[in-house]
Amino acid sequence: MAALIAENFRFFSLFFKSKDVMIFNGLVALGTVGSQEIFSVVAFHCPCSPARNYIYGLAAIGVPALALFLIGIILNNHTWNLVAECHKRGTKNFSSPATFLLFGSILGRAAVAPITWSVISLLRGEAYICALSEFVAPTSLDKFPAEYGAETLATFPCKEVPTNLTHFKEEVIRILRYESQLFGWLLIGVVAVLVFLTKCLKHCCSPLSYRQEDYWAQYRSNEAKLFRRTAEVHSKILAASNVKQFFGFVALNKEEKELVEEFPVEGVQPSPQWNAITGVYIYRENKGFPLYSRLHKWAKGVEGNGPGPDGQEMAFLAV
Repeated sequence: MAALIAENFRFFSLFFKSKDVMIFNGLVALGTVGSQEIFSVVAFHCPCSPARNYIYGLAAIGVPALALFLIGIILNNHTWNLVAECHKRGTKNFSSPATFLLFGSILGRAAVAPITWSVISLLRGEAYICALSEFVAPTSLDKFPAEYGAETLATFPCKEVPTNLTHFKEEVIRILRYESQLFGWLLIGVVAVLVFLTKCLKHCCSPLSYRQEDYWAQYRSNEAKLFRRTAEVHSKILAASNVKQFFGFVALNKEEKELVEEFPVEGVQPSPQWNAITGVYIYRENKGFPLYSRLHKWAKGVEGNGPGPDGQEMAFLAV
């Protein structure tokens, strides 16, 4: 029982594995802010019509946020590693904490852009004011003319209103902007608290020391860069060899000729090797020695999961 609890605690180290992740999330947030500003200036035009205002205002906040969320899921490598893992190996190697944190990683990173979009939209207030102006109770406005109702209130986000309602328009917009910005600040506070608690939980439950975790982050980054660069060169040389075999020659520039001469490619990697290094990777150790990735595991000739802590994939998700 104690071993099971210890193993499950190892999974509570998921988010923000490296500075690169924080930088990436920051760039995503800044890009979202810029996109939201452009959208507000160019694309947002409240219809100022009952029933339409509410739909349009919510759509202006929710639809872009949903699109950004789905794009974030699509662009996350974990998503496709999970698909490959389920297709090739199923979920037999995942415990409940591992599965929960894996989905948490995918959804958490995908939520950066939509949360930023929603916060900026709420702080600006235009969409919120447009959506809810018609729902302001006329009785809450002191001396509001009885002959005006929801249809008139729906036009308040627009510039043109009857002269005798200018004061009420300013009051309604001020109240709704206050509510919108309040929700925006509350959302920022909730997200900040969640990030803080996640960071604390991660450092408290991590099975690795700070220095080893930093080394692991550097290894992952370097492995990904070198693998991508090497794969590009390998595929280019292999393509050149096949094109030359078909045409009898291949048109290469000087740099490409040097690559072909320097790195002879004799063949391609078999599918079992690609399958072995593809998929979700959970930190593991073999006889006390860490294995930092599926490629590292394959290079060391470690296969499958053993019955004990030394041969079982555990701890937390590799990026």
